[in-house]
Amino acid sequence: MTADNAGDSGGEAAPDSEGDSRPVVYDLAPNCTRDDVEVGANYHAVVNGVVEYGIFVDVSDEVSGLVHESNLDRSYEVGDRLTVTLEELKGNGDVAFDVFTESTYQTVVVDHEPDLTPIAALNAGDTAHIQGQVAQIKQTGGPTVFRIADETGIVSAAAFREAGVRAFPAVELDDVVRIGGTAEPHDGSLQFEVDSMTRLDGEDLTAARESLDAAFADRAAPAAVDPLVEWAAFEKLREDLSELARLLRRTVLEGRPIRVRHHADGDGMCASVPVQLALENYIEAVHDDPDASRHLIKRLPSKAPYYEMEDVTRDLNFALEGRARHGQRLPLLLMLDNGSTEEDVPAYENLAHYDVPIAVVDHHHPDPEAVEHLLDAHVNPYLYGEDYRITTGMMCVELARMIDPDVTDDLRHVPAVAGLADRSKAEAMDEFIALAESEGYDRARLLEVGEALDYAAHWLRYNDGQSLVNDVLNVGCDDESRHDELVDFLATRAERDVEQQMDAAAPHLEHERLDSDAHLYTADLDEWAHRFTYPAPGKTTGKLHDRKVREHGEPVITIGYGPDFAVLRSDGVRLDIPRMVAELNEEVVGGGVSGGGHLVVGSIKFVKGMREAVIDSLVEKMADAELDEELSSQAIVDTDV
Repeated sequence: MTADNAGDSGGEAAPDSEGDSRPVVYDLAPNCTRDDVEVGANYHAVVNGVVEYGIFVDVSDEVSGLVHESNLDRSYEVGDRLTVTLEELKGNGDVAFDVFTESTYQTVVVDHEPDLTPIAALNAGDTAHIQGQVAQIKQTGGPTVFRIADETGIVSAAAFREAGVRAFPAVELDDVVRIGGTAEPHDGSLQFEVDSMTRLDGEDLTAARESLDAAFADRAAPAAVDPLVEWAAFEKLREDLSELARLLRRTVLEGRPIRVRHHADGDGMCASVPVQLALENYIEAVHDDPDASRHLIKRLPSKAPYYEMEDVTRDLNFALEGRARHGQRLPLLLMLDNGSTEEDVPAYENLAHYDVPIAVVDHHHPDPEAVEHLLDAHVNPYLYGEDYRITTGMMCVELARMIDPDVTDDLRHVPAVAGLADRSKAEAMDEFIALAESEGYDRARLLEVGEALDYAAHWLRYNDGQSLVNDVLNVGCDDESRHDELVDFLATRAERDVEQQMDAAAPHLEHERLDSDAHLYTADLDEWAHRFTYPAPGKTTGKLHDRKVREHGEPVITIGYGPDFAVLRSDGVRLDIPRMVAELNEEVVGGGVSGGGHLVVGSIKFVKGMREAVIDSLVEKMADAELDEELSSQAIVDTDV
């Protein structure tokens, strides 16, 4: 035990002196144990119970005993303070005290420094002390359950005051605590039954946080994996992807939930599903709770190409309910194939009220000045002088492998699916397709998988459809034949629905040859396409566009529009859609234009009553757009003939 002379004489302060001959009375810290006391020593005590045969006293939270009535010369009540002498430590755990009656003494404060057991070293039946950061506080109908993370692992610690009543109410999320108790088996894992809990402060807190920080940083180090395909353009992104993998792994170690938002299309799912699988595996490796992955990661699609206020409101409500009901920390938000533009800012600013960390992996044209100060991590090829051809799915396959390299065998075909689904013209596409072919996926099958993903995403709407999407993509799927059957079924249904939509819309395409020699096609989808079915307006416009590209073999621009939106596609023409959106918003007064995209694909929204002015101005900009052979299709990535 550690003793500090406080100096006390009959309750009055006295100087500390080696030659002080007055008897010593020890003032034990609340967490002092039997190891810190000895027979014959004197202690400050508090009465915790009065019985016929004496009084029970506490000399610390963990050391109590009886002063027999034969040793009392007066009556006491609960809460009274006195000094006692330890007479006996009995083998059955009982402790006997006598009253210490000297009026003059010196007080020595005793701090308890127990031997700490790493959480990862706990075994059932161990009586021990652990120390760590509070990651969750959940009040059940019985005990209060604290999730404690130390340098080695995470464990549930159950403390009981009375049924349904919060134990240790002064302890809060993110506090660092020292806990005494016993490890017991509980529902297939260990649970620490709490006898004592102390919040650290001062130098102890500083030292503990430094130790935790160093351990988390070391354990969060991402796996050093070689890229699936050697690609100079992609190498520019690897360092930032590695740092994001470190951030996500550390988030898991600290017990913070992760909420994934992704674009609801093929590339968005090729990005999110591998990352989700890798994080689930890592959560299961770190946490003792078999249900931890179900509580700590949630993936949801976003229909819009940016983070809408509807989505952020849902996410915040879910997070706040989780904090209130389950005592969880607020989550880290991971945006995939979305989140780099000015349109995302209002939602991010809403999250900033709650200090929710945000990380983004996206390949849409970014507005770094608008979003960077709101983000904890941002990976986007445009920030490295590259562009949309490096798809989010390609990036996130490597991110997932850095989080958990064991997922590699499940993911070799995924970059090719992502690239074809997003019409990437990346120089590495042939290598990605060759890699997929080595796993049994030829180009036609990859296209069918992408089509099946899009079809499933359309009908899932705001649901993650985890098992279904995993089976379609064959990531974390435990039945290869089911994967094949699902892709066959969904791709066939998608092809049928696309043909029906083309039959309705294609005859009503309006054609104009621009001064640049590019072909411009416009389609009023509100009038001439089936609504509320597959394919949606964006997909419908893309399919119409692909047909005309095949037909002409020349630069083509296609605009599919409705009452208050327009979808834009181009081939062989550099549109710079983000710049066009900014110009339209300034030039069409009252148009309320917003949106974004890449150089060759995008979407905008506008005020319904201003549709004609917006579309006319948009067509004028198309006429001025520069032709660019680098943006021309070398191969049509579609299945319809």
